Amino acid sequence: MLSYKESLKILKETNALLEGHFVLSSGLHSDKYIQCAQLLSKPNKAKEICLSLADKIKENFKSIDLIVSPAMGGVVIGYEIGRILDKETIFAERVNGKFELRRGFNIKKDQKILIVEDVITTGKSSLECADMVSKLNGNVIGFACIIDRSNDKSLIKKGFVSQIKIEIPTYNKDELPDHLKKLNPIKPGSRNL
Repeated sequence: MLSYKESLKILKETNALLEGHFVLSSGLHSDKYIQCAQLLSKPNKAKEICLSLADKIKENFKSIDLIVSPAMGGVVIGYEIGRILDKETIFAERVNGKFELRRGFNIKKDQKILIVEDVITTGKSSLECADMVSKLNGNVIGFACIIDRSNDKSLIKKGFVSQIKIEIPTYNKDELPDHLKKLNPIKPGSRNL
C-alpha cells in the first residue's frame, strides 16, 4: 500500500491538488481543491492509487457484491476499483436533484454494496447514494474514496476507508479569511450541473 507521502506526491505530480478560492459542493469555501479528474486522466498514476485503495478495501470489507458510485466524480474510480476487485460496477445519476439508477442498472435485493467516490468532504453525496440503494433493497456495507478531506466532520460515521486523508480547512461564506475574500470563487464540482 502507498504511504501518505507517496499518495500526496502523486496528487501533486498530476496537478490534482489546486489552490485558489473554491466553493465546494457542500457550499463551504476552501483555498484548496482536489480535482481527481486530473489524477484519473493519468492512468498510470491513478493505477498506483487505485491498487493501494483496493488493498485497503479488501482488508476492510470481506464480501462485496456490487460497487455503486455517484456520478460524476465517482464513475471512473468506481469502475477502476471494480476492475481491480473483479466486481460489477454501476453508477447513480441525479435526476431532478435526486440520485436514481438509469441505463438499465439495477440492484438485487440484499446485495452487499460498497459506495465508491473520488473525494469525500461532508459525505452528503455518498449518503444520498446509500439512501437510494436502501430504497432499492440493497445492503450498503460501507464507503470508500481516494481522498478523505472531511477533517473528521464527515456525516459518514462507520464503514469508511480512504487512500489518503488530507486536512484542508473549509469556511462558511460569512467567515472567510482575508486571503479568500480577495479572490473570485469558482465552483469546480459537478453536483449542480
